[in-house]
Amino acid sequence: MPVTRLKETASQTAGPYVHIGCVPSFAGLTGMYGGQDLGAVMLTDATQGERIAIEGCVYDGIGVPLTDAMLEIWQADAQGLYNSRNETRGTADPSFTGWGRQPTAADGGLFRFETIKPGRVPWPDGRLQAPHITVWVVARGINLGLATRIYFEDEAEANATDPVLSRIEHKARIPTLIAKRSGDTYRFDIHLQGPHETIFFDI
Repeated sequence: MPVTRLKETASQTAGPYVHIGCVPSFAGLTGMYGGQDLGAVMLTDATQGERIAIEGCVYDGIGVPLTDAMLEIWQADAQGLYNSRNETRGTADPSFTGWGRQPTAADGGLFRFETIKPGRVPWPDGRLQAPHITVWVVARGINLGLATRIYFEDEAEANATDPVLSRIEHKARIPTLIAKRSGDTYRFDIHLQGPHETIFFDI
């Protein structure tokens, strides 16, 4: 018998309330999550690996930075292991969460993650992927969160053989996935539309 009483819930954009629900301290609501928004801190003093920062802006189609977007990142630790119960290759660094969440700032739209340089992880066929960080972006006007990746400009050799980058047909767009390094900070801007539109993945 077909099920007809359960209808698909209508989709909505993130709206202006995403910060209130996900990063309440940033939105000025104190006393939730112990006073620290979930995902705000990924490291401890014991975390192994090269400490880096990733910062940038999320731009709309006319080049204006969004001040109400939110980003989440997932990544492996310095040894290429994930902090996940599904990780079977070894034990990930227990002092590194592997997951972070940050809003874009109300004054200029900058986001910033304090993290570590990830190690290489294998593709299903065993080939090693280049060091990378998975990013998810949500903002007012976006019906479904957008997924992309951050690669690193100083990993050119690994990038050249990465199984994901090698499958991108339009090679001229690969630079939209490459973060530029200055000291211990990588700059990674995300363009939602326009001539510099970031590559997004259907996952």
